[in-house]
Amino acid sequence: MTSGTGRIDTRSVPRAFDEHAASYDKLVDANPGYHDHLRLSAQRMGLADGGRGLRLLDVGCGTGASTAALLSVAPEAEIVAVDASAEMLSAAQGKSWPENVRFVHGNAQNLAAVGVTGPFDGILAAYLVRNLPSPDSALRQFLSMLRPGAPLAVHDYSVRDSVRSRAVWTAVCWTIIIPMGRLRTGKSGLYRYLWRSVLRFDGVAKLSQRLRDAGFVDVRCQTMPGWQQNIVHTVLGRRRPEPETALGPPSLAELETPPTGLPL
Repeated sequence: MTSGTGRIDTRSVPRAFDEHAASYDKLVDANPGYHDHLRLSAQRMGLADGGRGLRLLDVGCGTGASTAALLSVAPEAEIVAVDASAEMLSAAQGKSWPENVRFVHGNAQNLAAVGVTGPFDGILAAYLVRNLPSPDSALRQFLSMLRPGAPLAVHDYSVRDSVRSRAVWTAVCWTIIIPMGRLRTGKSGLYRYLWRSVLRFDGVAKLSQRLRDAGFVDVRCQTMPGWQQNIVHTVLGRRRPEPETALGPPSLAELETPPTGLPL
């Protein structure tokens, strides 16, 4: 539903995306680095051997951009992609995919209800956690669906910790994103919601703590290059390894170079 002012809120986001699914890919394609940044978050998960023998979850897959990012770094993996918007999912399914990719219509807060169960060897949640009514319960659910030692990558906007990032984000929204959305669809509600939701969302410090509170270990954050530096981030965590394998799999810190461009 929407709020009393008619604004989109987290409960009505899937329906809002339904209305914009037909134009969504054109809008994100106009965003420099959008697809490269998704691939970078997928790479930061440290998935070995092209994903051979792995089972991965792309939760909040939208029209499939994050699914394609996972597939690019793990072409041999089984990938299950889930989204709550039927129209966004339909747009994703209309593209060409290999047999190891499967799409499911369902709510990220209750994946078992649509038959999506673990264990998974990695989860990518791109532009999702910010839009969930209960992000903490969703993170605990994701943790329970991972194999011991397996990673979660949360890819999202986060500007709260930086005055400069908030100013850049607002300027880009009101000069580019919102006008383009209105021009292409005749409506700007979803893109005004995007602007507001990012400003209200966790800073990276708080988001990282959410992962720790949910039970993730080795939590760390890296930002993106280009104009979205300190605006879009990958927050990584993993399920604690079993005691007998604690010295076996490399930690996320070992798989990545030190984080750069942390918020001001």
